[in-house]
Amino acid sequence: MVKDHSWPNRLFNMFNVFIMACLIVLTLYPFWYSVIGSFNDGLDYAKGGVYLWIRQFTWDNYSALFSDTALVKSFVVTLSRTVIGTVTHVLFTALFAYAFSRRNLKFKRLYSTLGLMSMYLSGGLIPYFILINALGLYNNFLVFIIPTLFSFWNVILFHSYFAELPEALIESAKIDGAGEYTIFFRIILSLSKPVIAAISLFTAVGHWNAYYDAMIFTQGDSLQTVQLYILKLIQSTEAALLLANMSGSLGAAQGSVTTTTLQLAAMVAASLPIVLVYPFVQKFFIKGMLIGSVKG
Repeated sequence: MVKDHSWPNRLFNMFNVFIMACLIVLTLYPFWYSVIGSFNDGLDYAKGGVYLWIRQFTWDNYSALFSDTALVKSFVVTLSRTVIGTVTHVLFTALFAYAFSRRNLKFKRLYSTLGLMSMYLSGGLIPYFILINALGLYNNFLVFIIPTLFSFWNVILFHSYFAELPEALIESAKIDGAGEYTIFFRIILSLSKPVIAAISLFTAVGHWNAYYDAMIFTQGDSLQTVQLYILKLIQSTEAALLLANMSGSLGAAQGSVTTTTLQLAAMVAASLPIVLVYPFVQKFFIKGMLIGSVKG
């Protein structure tokens, strides 16, 4: 293949690189701004001018943040719901999708219609709240797990992958005496790692970033998630009360912490786990999404 080194092509490539570089800066700068603010002295940060580099480094913002037991509990709740919710969602949805992908499934059209309706229609918040309360899930950890067990959109992704697996593979397993559950757990899941990784990432990020269900269906701090904690923290009155509660344990160091730097530290602490995990699953995520879209 002969490369075109003409000046119009070179100019076009330079323009593309410039636009991509600008997009990268615009995407990364908000996170970088939060990082440098979270590590900067609060009183010094209040003077302004901290845009690119840390001017006066300190750990006091994070010391103040993690001295609050409510934050530690919220991290435990969020991590627990992310791990349990992701595993149960992928397992439950994959089981349904495997059955849904079988050609001899009865009432398949009915299931498809009901599933598509669930994607576009909702009963509303008040009936949903009444249902959650009637099921005994209000202020219960299972309110984070049971309502998120199933997603028909993810069923479509799984189905498009499962439907293209060789039928002879399943038939040969049945000839050898394998049942449906043996085929699913030992054969289907082992061949579906890319799409499982993609859906797991989507689900985990959704659980980690969730705050609305915790705000509506829980009370107190026992089931508070990290994102709900941050939502309360960005309200000035909540942040001021938190700083007041921390002042006794932090002593003189409290003077270098402000509500703004505390909020920035909370946002960085909540975002960091996802930022660290994503690079390790990115290749599986991209491959799974391509397979699910092309094979459908």
